[in-house]
Amino acid sequence: MRGYVFIDYATQIYITVVGVLILAFHNGTVPEWPWLAAAHAAGLVLIHLLVRAQAARPASRVLDFLRHFYPVLLYTAFYRETGELNRMFMPDYLDAHFIAADQRLFGFQPSIEFMDRLPHLWISEIFYAAYFSYYVMIAGVGLALFVRNRRQFFHYVSVISFMFYVCYLIYIALPVMGPRAFFREIDGFRLPDAIQAYAGEPTYPAAIKPGLFRQTVVWIYRHFEGPGAAFPSSHVAVAIGTAWFSFRYLRRLRWWHFGDVVLLCASTVYCRYHYVVDVMAGMLTAAVLLPLGNWLYRHFQEGEPVASRQPELRQGSQ
Repeated sequence: MRGYVFIDYATQIYITVVGVLILAFHNGTVPEWPWLAAAHAAGLVLIHLLVRAQAARPASRVLDFLRHFYPVLLYTAFYRETGELNRMFMPDYLDAHFIAADQRLFGFQPSIEFMDRLPHLWISEIFYAAYFSYYVMIAGVGLALFVRNRRQFFHYVSVISFMFYVCYLIYIALPVMGPRAFFREIDGFRLPDAIQAYAGEPTYPAAIKPGLFRQTVVWIYRHFEGPGAAFPSSHVAVAIGTAWFSFRYLRRLRWWHFGDVVLLCASTVYCRYHYVVDVMAGMLTAAVLLPLGNWLYRHFQEGEPVASRQPELRQGSQ
């Protein structure tokens, strides 16, 4: 299709698949399904018009910006939507199975014990800062590549978006809340007593509560989190993806970035947002989707936006 590249196909396929799922499998848990279906239809049309318009007018700065950034503008909406759709296939959240898996692996609950063993404000702030750095990684690497070289940026957005889309589909099919389930933070959901007993009645250590980064992350989760999006950990999978692009294009930062990703993986458990099995699944997801996304990007690279077909401004080895 004229003007289309990998990210356009991936986005349109994601919108279509989720739209069809809404039409075919909506139930009482999706009361707004007609509006969601209509929004997906509108998204298909608008993205198609944008692709064709930018191909016809490659010199337009507005169209060029939207052409490169439109997937990023959709991340939050797609993510929040998974929380509206994740009980079309499952009657409830699947946390009991994942908690039991951690219990079998470790004999205790790392997502509870980790913080309880290190209930110190300065340690907590390091981990919450690492957790928050996920958002800085995505935006920071993207902006650096956008300024540096549009082709590199488009490669980055294409692969990272593909990783997000696959994670979102899994969230719709396999709703897992994460360790917040122990705290009964989702109305109407309660763990079986035998599973709750693995952690008892946990609390957050008083010493960590004043932390700035903790309060920032709590605010983000309160206003933007979609319930049931814990497995696999997209924090882990996408953070690894951003680090891969640092090794590929921003090599001066690569080891700092790698260290931050290692700390982030630990922080997802310490901060009680993921089970260890979520983290392991996030690593496996990155191991599969990064090479697959890169292969698909190369396969469809011929039609990349005209504005991205500029000479390499700097060598990636710098």
